[in-house]
This record gives sequence, C-alpha cells and structure tokens, in this order.
Amino acid sequence: MNTSHRLRILSLEDDPNDTELIQAALETEGIDCVVTRVDTQTTFRSSLEQDAVDLILADYKLPSFDGLSALKLATSICPEVPFLFVSGMLGEEVAIEALKIGATDYILKTRLSRLAPSVLRALREADGRAERKRTEKALSRSETFLAQAQRLSRTGSFGWNVFTREVFWSAETYRIFECEPGTTPSVDLVIQRTHPEDRERLQHVFEQASDVGDFDIEHRLISNDGSIKYVRVVARVRGDEPEGLQIVGAVTDVTEARRAQDALRRSEGYLADAQRLTRTGSWAYDVATRRGIHWSQENFRLMGFDPTEGVPPHHKFFQRIHPDDQENYSQAFESAITHQQPDLDLEYRVVLPDGETRYVHSVGHPVFDKSGNFSEYVGTAMDVTEQHKARAALETAFREIQTLKDQLYKENIALREEIVQTSMFEEIVGESPALRAVLARAIKVAPTDSTVLITGETGTGKELIARAIHKRSQRAARAFVSVNCAAIPTSLISSELFGHEKGAFTGAMERRLGRFELADGGTLFLDEIGELPPETQIALLRVLQEREFERVGGSKVIRANVRVIAATNRDLQASIDAGTFRGDLYYRFNVFPIDMPSLRQRREDIPLLVEYFIDRYSAKTGKKIRRIEKSTLDRLRQYSWPGNIRELQNVVERSVILGESEIFTVDESWLSGGVEQPDRTGPTLLKIAPSEEKKAIEAALAEAQGRVSGPSGAAARLGVPPSTLESKIKTLSINKHRFKSN
Repeated sequence: MNTSHRLRILSLEDDPNDTELIQAALETEGIDCVVTRVDTQTTFRSSLEQDAVDLILADYKLPSFDGLSALKLATSICPEVPFLFVSGMLGEEVAIEALKIGATDYILKTRLSRLAPSVLRALREADGRAERKRTEKALSRSETFLAQAQRLSRTGSFGWNVFTREVFWSAETYRIFECEPGTTPSVDLVIQRTHPEDRERLQHVFEQASDVGDFDIEHRLISNDGSIKYVRVVARVRGDEPEGLQIVGAVTDVTEARRAQDALRRSEGYLADAQRLTRTGSWAYDVATRRGIHWSQENFRLMGFDPTEGVPPHHKFFQRIHPDDQENYSQAFESAITHQQPDLDLEYRVVLPDGETRYVHSVGHPVFDKSGNFSEYVGTAMDVTEQHKARAALETAFREIQTLKDQLYKENIALREEIVQTSMFEEIVGESPALRAVLARAIKVAPTDSTVLITGETGTGKELIARAIHKRSQRAARAFVSVNCAAIPTSLISSELFGHEKGAFTGAMERRLGRFELADGGTLFLDEIGELPPETQIALLRVLQEREFERVGGSKVIRANVRVIAATNRDLQASIDAGTFRGDLYYRFNVFPIDMPSLRQRREDIPLLVEYFIDRYSAKTGKKIRRIEKSTLDRLRQYSWPGNIRELQNVVERSVILGESEIFTVDESWLSGGVEQPDRTGPTLLKIAPSEEKKAIEAALAEAQGRVSGPSGAAARLGVPPSTLESKIKTLSINKHRFKSN
C-alpha cells in the first residue's frame, strides 16, 4: 500500500455522523486519512472526475441516489480505485450483485471493527492490480519493441520442444517462412519449405541437435512465388533431461545481405579481371606505420611477390626497383608523402627474381580521415612494359622509313603549293604553225634531262609548256616544283631555292627544305630568272655545274637530282651586256631554247581560244552562250593583245560575267584603238638593258602624256602589260603625273 501521503477517501453518505464514525474507526486503527463526504450523484461524479481518490466508501441507500448506480459510475470513471459498501443494511443478493459489478467488499455499519482490515486488504489488492497492469504494459511494450526489432532486422525467433515436437514461431518467423499466422509450425513444415539441395543437410542438423547441441547454419528457402530466399539459423539447446530438452533460436532473412555479398564478389571479380586485362594493380600505403596495407592480386603479380605472404614491407618492395630508378622513386614518393601532394605520377622499373625487367607507371593521391588528418596514400601501378617495347619498335621503324617520309613530305609540300597556284589555262589550245613548232620542240626535248630555257612575252604560256615537258619526261611520276624568282624578296631567294638550317638567320625557327630538295627526282621550273640577284646566280651556277649545294647556314653538301627548266620575258643577252646577268649562267640555261610566240604571232588561234574560254566560264557562271558576234570576233583578231593569252582570258571572263544574252560580245572600250597600234619598230622594254629602263619608261610616258594603259599608252609603246609597267614605275620611283598634259 502506498503510504507516502494521507489516504484520500471519498464517502458517499447522506448522514454526516456516520462519516465521522467511519473516519474515527479508521484513525483508531492507525490509518491516517482525509475523508470527503458527498451525498448526491452530481457531487459524486464531480469528485471522481476532479479529485484524486484512493478509496471509495459508499452507503447503499441515499435519498436521491443508490449504491449500485454509484458503483457503476465509479467503475466507469476510475475503475482502479477500490469501492467498499458501508451500509446499515445490505441483503445477500445485493451484496453478491455488487461484488460482481466490481465492489471490493461490503461492511455493515453495526460492525465497523471490520472496516480497517477490509480497507487495508482492498488497498493491497489495488496495489497488486496496479503493479500487474504496469508489468503487463511493460511486457506488451517490450513485445512490441521486439516485434519491431525482428521486423526491421528480418530476424524471427522460434522454440522447439524436442520431446513433444512442438514448435513455436514469432510473427516475424511466420513472415520469413511466408506462412499465415494461424498455421501450426513444425519441423516437417520447415523441411518442406527448404530448398531441395539443402534439405538433407538441414535434416541431419535437426536429428543431431540433441547430441551436438548449439548450431549455426545457413540454407535456402523456396518462396511462394518460386524465388529463392537465404536464411541463417542460430540455435541453443536448453535442458538436461530428454523430456525437457528445448531448442530456442533465431532465424534471419539474409537474402539481401547474400545478394549484396554476391554483387560485391562479382564486382571484385570484374575489378580483378579489369586489372588483369589492363595489367593495372592497386595499392594503399599507411602514412603512420610507413608500410603498405593493401595490394591487389594484379599488383602482387606485377611486382613478383607471393600474395599468400601478405603485403611486403616497403623496404623489401624498394629492393625490387631497378638500381638506376631507386633514387628518383625514393625522392618522388617521399615528397608526395611529406608534402601531401594531390597527385603522384612517376615511372620506374622493377627487376623480378628471374631477372625480368618490367616498366611500371604509378599514380596516386592522398586520403584524409573524418578528422581531416592525412592517413593514407592510395594509387595504381600499371605494367607499361609492352608500351615501352612498342615505342622502341616504332622508333626503329621510324628510322627505317625516315627517308621515304622525307620524300613524301617534299612531294606533299610541292603538291600543296601547286594546287594553290592556277595555271594560265588548263590545256594547250591552238593549231597555228607557230604553236605547232613550239610543241614539236617540246616533244623532242621532253624525254631527255637537258636544261630548257623558255623565252617570250608575259602571258604567252611559258609555264604551261614547262609542265607539258615534265609530263612527257621520265620524271613525270615525281614532283613539278615552280618558283617565280621575281616574286621572292632578294634576301630570301637563296633560302627559298636551297633551304636553310634552324637559326641560319632571324626568323629561321626550324629547318626548312628548299625547292631543289622538294623537286628531288622531278623537275624545278624557275620563272623570271632575269630577276635573280648576283649572289644567287653564283650558287645556281654551281648547282647546274656540279649538281650539289648547301642549305643556307649549313655545311652539309646535298646532291641535286633535278631537271631545271627556266623561263624569262627579259632579253638576257641585253642583261649580260649590262652586267646584271652572268654569261656563264645564261649558257648553262640555254641548252635547249624554246621561244614562245606572242598572241599577235598566232592570231589564227584566237577563235579557238575564245571558244575554249567561253565554255569554261559559262559553265562556272551557269550561263548559256550559243554563238559569238562576228564583229566581236573580228575585233578580237585585230587587237594587238599586249598581255597575250592572259589578257584574252581576262577579257572573255569579264564579258561572260557581264553578258545578259546568249550572244557573246565584248565592250569596244576594252579594245579601244582597234588596229591602230603604236609603232613598235623601236626596242621594247624587255629588250632594254636594266640601266636604261628608267630613261625608256620616262620617254614613253612623255609620248603618252602620262597615260600607262590603253592602245596609245606607255605600256603599249614599250610592249609590256600595264601592270608590269606600273610595277616598274613604282620600283624606279618615277612620278608619272608630271608627264600629263595640262
């Protein structure tokens, strides 16, 4: 009985004197109490709901309320509080009914000496009931926690009386075996659910359990849907006598764990296969202990150590490194550990016990623990021996094909440059006797290796004849390299022809092959040779005489297997007389001369050329030209064509672009002057010595009143294209405007 406070008694009594007698009787027996009297249903209910009550003493009969109704009300509001009837009269039937409803006892007012013992007994019984209730509640809570724990951990419990064969299962065990809770568990049911391949082994364990004792076994179950479930059973044997022998234990669904283990094993297997295929091992190094803590199987194989002996000490591994690589490895690895470098990347060799040398490429990075402390260094080691062997083989192969590569390089350069350049026209067009004579000479000289000198005015097709000679020669399969000597600065022409070494002059950042090397085995076409500077003429003379040269800035003598075809629109004999061109070089070039006729000398080819160019440019522009106006063709025949075929080509292209009809015409202003051409009996600019060029140009400008182009312009008077004359005027610093008439 709880005696930590005064006993709180609620007295349902209509007579105050009786209440006082009851309190006095209790206090006489040493029961310290405080009694609260109520006499109506309303006040009785209010006290039950609002006041804390330890005991209820009720009279059976009240003026407006009876004891049984009060008992029912009390059991509905506070059923844990003991209820005793204290009444003057109470029939036996009423007393039995009251006890059935929930009354603890009943005492007659005439026998109050029995009140104290009854009260004490009622309080003890109430305490007992409260304790049982607390115990039951705690047990229920514990069972709930256990059930939740079993469900979360997928672990059920079981008991098995070996003698009676009776089996007990927890709710989670029913779930694991996928049985309804009402199913009677048995050993036979367990065997039936077990995978056929595991039944014999499990049956043997059950049969030997009483002799063997505790057991721990894993087996498979067949689920209702046919899937496989893995369970682990751990059991303990209790009891010594056969009749009392029990086996209790736990069964855990380990399917997910087993699948995770299988997946992990597969992943580890895949990783091992990948490492084996790529010859890449993995490793981990503990910074605190200064030793390796993990090597993969491939790492053991790569380094030549036995996996059964564990990760070797670091100093033992260090001894495997090639002596020439040990210092570099030690410095790099120690620096990575000491300075916690984010990346370790080094190559070294290991020498295996059988003497085999392997090349290893290792990379790694630091690992930090949860506190941010540097704890480990992890990385990979790749066997790159095959790559080194392949590299050595490639270097050998490279040396073997270097000569062919250089030759291919030369021809590719020449080819790229030739693609960029455009020919005067794609085919040789014409049937005039003058052109046929040129072609006949070209056919005769083509099969030989003789040097050819092609002369003639600009725009007459000198390079085209040179290409034709090359195509019909024995060198046709090799490169045709063209060089315009007038287009290259004087300071660079030697480098362009003979090449230069790295550092030979400012800007020479690398070695460069010259045109003679690029044309090795083929043909070198030197256009505008009259523009060559004296020092280059000397070097060129040596090449033609001795067939050898040196690169600019170099000392190595290079043999030249090249056929030379030269061309010029200058009068080289006049240049020789003026001292600007070497006579011995001229005679080296002039082995087989070919003089190209001007378009004025082959006017009968003009209609064929016009038709050829019309077809060419109309196809490009998408236009259709069905015929040529006769007056236009006559005008084209009569024009003097100072620019020769190139000028004709430009006129036709311009007319096709601007033409609006299917009849080809040419603007008369482009050919102004018709047949009235200036007298060209005097020397042309091409036949004038360089020292006299300025005087001749100024004289022609004076006659033409400062006009350069046109049929009566200075260019026509000097027999050169206007663009050539403009270039000469600029080079010689002539002010053409002072010759214009006011």
